[in-house]
Amino acid sequence: MLYLNTISILPKEFFLNPDVVEVSRLLLGKILVSQVDGKVTAGRIVETEAYDGTIDRACHAFPNKITKRTEVMFAEGGRSYIYLCYGIHHLVNVVTGPEHSPKAVLIRALEPVEGLDFMRERRGPVVDRLLTNGPGKLAEALGVKLLHNDKELYHNNGIIFIAEEANNKKVNITVSNRIGVAYAKEDAFLPWRFYISKNPYISQN
Repeated sequence: MLYLNTISILPKEFFLNPDVVEVSRLLLGKILVSQVDGKVTAGRIVETEAYDGTIDRACHAFPNKITKRTEVMFAEGGRSYIYLCYGIHHLVNVVTGPEHSPKAVLIRALEPVEGLDFMRERRGPVVDRLLTNGPGKLAEALGVKLLHNDKELYHNNGIIFIAEEANNKKVNITVSNRIGVAYAKEDAFLPWRFYISKNPYISQN
């Protein structure tokens, strides 16, 4: 819990940036925190992917399509977009940009910084490096589920929120194509995946 006293919640304005690709890069090094069932867990964001429903075939909301699942993406930036992948894995996304512009950043991997015992309890007998090195894994480790969809991420009294450390250091960033979006045809080749170079917690391709 002492660690939470050393970080500052990101302001709402951070998430309103209309450039989802830039936000995806800027989220690297930030801290994703969950306070679920009285258990505080947190991890440093080390891998992200950008999705833009206005132009990107890989995005659930393309082309500007509102459904029960995607409606949160049309809200003002700074909200969580949690969905179920393959009916099994919960994935954590950050809605960005102004209202009516469906864009979001998928959080693909975290480096644990708080609540490792709780993460181990939720994830089972795996080595620490494998606790959060994938989007489904990190959601499980943080206890995040569908009921945490559409939550404001800029309140430190919330169930989940995003913050930054006082000594937030610059990081070397590697850029690549996104993972698992071959169905998006030419959009699958967009260089919209970002990760902290050589970080041991990035996801496995």
